[in-house]
Amino acid sequence: MKFKTYILYSKIIDKYYTGSTSVEMEERLRRHNTNHKGFTGKVNDWKIIFCKEFSDKKDSLDLEKKIKKRGAKRFLDNKNIME
Repeated sequence: MKFKTYILYSKIIDKYYTGSTSVEMEERLRRHNTNHKGFTGKVNDWKIIFCKEFSDKKDSLDLEKKIKKRGAKRFLDNKNIME
């Protein structure tokens, strides 16, 4: 099973969302773009702007925590330095 850490961006609300999943990204994005009570349910224009795949769930969750601690925008601005 593959695990992914990803960052979404909504132009409408100018916000980022960071998450991790074992679900295929197309399906996960579809779920984010549906009307639901969670943070991403407010709008339906989410786009995947970053995705990294792992074979280990812990590695995926570690990167998700690192991005959330640092901030998605800052992570994206500096990701070439970190890799």
